Amino acid sequence: MKKDEELSPKLRRVAREGGTEAPFTGAHVNNHEKGIYMCAVCGTELFSSDTKFDSGTGWPSFTNPANLEHVVLKTDGSLGMERTEVICKTCGAHLGHVFDDGPIDTGGKRYCINSVCLDFEPEK
Repeated sequence: MKKDEELSPKLRRVAREGGTEAPFTGAHVNNHEKGIYMCAVCGTELFSSDTKFDSGTGWPSFTNPANLEHVVLKTDGSLGMERTEVICKTCGAHLGHVFDDGPIDTGGKRYCINSVCLDFEPEK
């Protein structure tokens, strides 16, 4: 697990301060390789490329986590709206939010995750 002083300023702002990276700027937005997305702070497996889809929002979007036990969902009332925050259970990093506007055939969820909070390990 990386210490806070080892995090880039951008990762620290998003993961530790609850920030959001600008849309369409993240490294993983257009990644279509097969593999696993892990927490950039602690390495916990979070999402599989099998559940990634193009939501058109500018952030990597997934229909569900690789393992629900690896994330915490918390009500977030910031910015004058109620959303559900997605947090890494292992290290407490803010990852993004989950919305109810995902593909209906996979449960209707859209996990909208900041690219900077993810490391990608390609399938071998």
